[in-house]
Amino acid sequence: MSSKILFEGSFPCEFGFMRGAGSEENLCAFLWDLQPELRADLLELGDILGTAQVIVGSVWACPVRIVGVFLNAAAEDIGLAYPQAAMIVKSCVDSALQLGLPEARLPLAEAVLLLATAPKSNSVVMSIDAAIADVRAGKAGPIPRELQNVHADGTGFEREQGYKYPHGYPGHWVQQQYLPDELKGKHYYEYGDNKTEQAARAYWQRIKGE
Repeated sequence: MSSKILFEGSFPCEFGFMRGAGSEENLCAFLWDLQPELRADLLELGDILGTAQVIVGSVWACPVRIVGVFLNAAAEDIGLAYPQAAMIVKSCVDSALQLGLPEARLPLAEAVLLLATAPKSNSVVMSIDAAIADVRAGKAGPIPRELQNVHADGTGFEREQGYKYPHGYPGHWVQQQYLPDELKGKHYYEYGDNKTEQAARAYWQRIKGE
């Protein structure tokens, strides 16, 4: 049984803007408007009201869309500030799809409330987009010789390659070049100003002696 069938007819459509021609398209577009509210961490929780409107308005004309909004928000707007959010939200939306309405309202609300109140960070989207921009600009270049697969080109052993095995060094880290020459020294990732990322920053500062 499809998720659409599970949810169709579970609630009457009580909102006029969701009735009539094109209502499904309008509804699916409306779902994406929830993400800015999730991002803003509004304790007034306009996002929970929006989710209620979507549920009562027979949302499951497009279940994948609302699931996509929640999962995307977990990665884009919460990210490494609370990395467990992605797993929790995935569990919630899976439960919603299996339960069907009206019970699905509970895991959906749980996902919304978690996303709205969790600490926020956009360091993930900023770092990957910066890297993608360099790749598209043709700056990727060949990887450093030290990181190339010596077994594939027949040069022999790691001592000839110059690769330094990080686990053989204190703190499981060693300085070596990981980016192409054109991008040497570039940093794509900037730690977010939240407890989790700042703890990671402090850890690496200690390991590197910075």
